[in-house]
Amino acid sequence: MKKLILTLSLVLSSLFATDLNIGVGPYIQTQPYKGADPIIVPSPVVFYDNGVVYARWTRLGVYFLGAKEKDFSWGFSLTAQPRPNGYSPDDSPYLKGLDKKKTSFEGGLAFTIYGDGKYLEAMLVTDLLDRYNAYIAKVETGFKYKLGNFTFYPNVVLVYESKKFTRYYYGISSDEAARTSYEVYQPNGGLRVAAQTYINYPLYKSWELFFDLRADRLTNPAKDSPIVSDSFIYSGIAAIMYKFEI
Repeated sequence: MKKLILTLSLVLSSLFATDLNIGVGPYIQTQPYKGADPIIVPSPVVFYDNGVVYARWTRLGVYFLGAKEKDFSWGFSLTAQPRPNGYSPDDSPYLKGLDKKKTSFEGGLAFTIYGDGKYLEAMLVTDLLDRYNAYIAKVETGFKYKLGNFTFYPNVVLVYESKKFTRYYYGISSDEAARTSYEVYQPNGGLRVAAQTYINYPLYKSWELFFDLRADRLTNPAKDSPIVSDSFIYSGIAAIMYKFEI
């Protein structure tokens, strides 16, 4: 029993051995679909990583292999995150008669390397809610630099979206074509490219402002869809954060 209590104590102490940054703010994302308005929703923002579990904005993960030092770390983890894509036929007159394409939740495997203010991350995730029932592969790399009181984390993201994913969110099925003026459109998968930066600005003691700015260029098969009018998706958030020193 003493060994069990000691083990649990060590686990609990490791789980709370680093700072927790938590906040909330409005998240905005443009829609590439014809006539669809941007999405504006409140979003939690959580950043935490103690080498066992982590939270990065709305994404959660658990490490199962790796090492964490002061200036360098690497790790394999199981991870999960929301997928904000999707539309309703009521979002635009151009989407009338089409099936509703729902948002989803993805989960899979991630590998991350941090060192000297730089990082590289690779992920392979799949649809957990059986929406598009396929996989997505992502590689992201970035670095950290300071300018006055501002701290920037610019990065570049490459995402391979599979054929099933692209057809679910941007395709036109035969049933949809039969009840609309659209022809059947069954695209293949493709590569999406994004540029992004996180921005932190300290306010007072443990309070700070957090911003995220991102631009995604759709894959060629997605932007060629008859229901798409914009080749880019722009998104961002402005949040107020509080740092809990644990």
